[in-house]
Amino acid sequence: MTADLVPGTLARACAEVRAAGPDDAVAGVGARFVACPGDVAEAAAVLRAAADEGLTAVPRGAGTRLAWGCPPDRCDLVIDTRGLNQVLEHAAGDLVVRVQAGVGLSQLAGVLAAAGQRLALDPPAPASGNGQRDGTVGGVLACGVAGPLRLRYGTPRDLAIGITVVRADGTVARSGGKVVKNVAGYDLGKLFAGSYGTLGLIVEAAFRLHPLPGAISFVTLDAADAAAAHAAVEAAASSPLAPSAAEIDRPARQAPVRVGILLEGDPEGVAERCARMAGLLGAGASVSPEPPSWWGRGAAAAPDGTVIRIGFWAEALAGVLEAVDAAASDAGLDPVVGGSAAAGVIHVAVGEDAPADAVARLVGGLRAALGGPSAAPAAAAELAEFAGTGGPAPAASPSWASAVVLHAPAEVRAAVDLWGPVPALGLMRAVKDQFDPGHRMAPGRFAGGI
Repeated sequence: MTADLVPGTLARACAEVRAAGPDDAVAGVGARFVACPGDVAEAAAVLRAAADEGLTAVPRGAGTRLAWGCPPDRCDLVIDTRGLNQVLEHAAGDLVVRVQAGVGLSQLAGVLAAAGQRLALDPPAPASGNGQRDGTVGGVLACGVAGPLRLRYGTPRDLAIGITVVRADGTVARSGGKVVKNVAGYDLGKLFAGSYGTLGLIVEAAFRLHPLPGAISFVTLDAADAAAAHAAVEAAASSPLAPSAAEIDRPARQAPVRVGILLEGDPEGVAERCARMAGLLGAGASVSPEPPSWWGRGAAAAPDGTVIRIGFWAEALAGVLEAVDAAASDAGLDPVVGGSAAAGVIHVAVGEDAPADAVARLVGGLRAALGGPSAAPAAAAELAEFAGTGGPAPAASPSWASAVVLHAPAEVRAAVDLWGPVPALGLMRAVKDQFDPGHRMAPGRFAGGI
């Protein structure tokens, strides 16, 4: 493919457009062209040109999570957002920042730190194929990814207060954060968070900020088994000591479950709270200003292997860990397990050398063990809330959990349904049809082939 094959309408829409190369493939699917718009107007022009040419489009930030989700059905055009790299407004007094989607998280952290503030997102940073380790704001929003701080501060959809997107036909839409009105009644921030680029291109976002803590410290404990780990996490999360994160990590099935609790605040207060937390967790608990080596690795536990994200009610942690053990034993695998236990999100990871049929048995065993009678209504209600329809939050039930394969080698992707059962799939397809009736935005990347 040579540059002179780029359609004229696309070349006129964007100053930086080229033929795609092997490194531009998305989850193994080769692209035809790459466009790198420099502002919102150019991004809108690119998508209008793509619509005129009948091209499918896949958004890309730093590429750190481009292998997540299903491979696209087609990938005619990759829209690289890294040219949208401006911090547009930092209202330090209001604890608000507005940025373009291609701003790197470390770039943003540097700007905010000068004012003693932060965006309280700490997603794991797996190395991408191009060696990039710093995800972008748009990529984090599109994948809905969060790290240990989710316990106290929430996920990207919780911290985003405004968003600007470009729809498949080039229409620019805005909602929240200093705008006059929402679009079609949707909460676009919540709708686009975790949508994997299937609804449109995120070009700007506004976030609420938090002050940088004066001190941080970690209380860690090696728990003998799942029940002991559950007790420690529950004691920490329900205490008045206000932990910012409560993580677990288990490197092998027979290994102790490592528990880590993060406390933040002013130095004197953190020291006192850590002492009390260590006493609460009991013998063997230790305190350090440095995180344990395993802290926050989450979905980065097997960057070239298979990572399964399990969402569950936090009070069911012990049962979830037992279900993981049973499914792993049946599949003949020994996964690494870890994540934000008190927030009800953990990851199960196996290396790239794990046989695809064994991984498929692991995934199937997990879904069979974790699903319960309340799974369908609970999931449907959560997805209704995700879609901005105002669905009620589901009642707590320890019998419900979900297992989604975040990323996996090609052989595993071919052997399993990455997303698993989705009770609200009809609702999600209706939203897709509303925003992208031609199904040209990242087609097939999301659940049910959306």
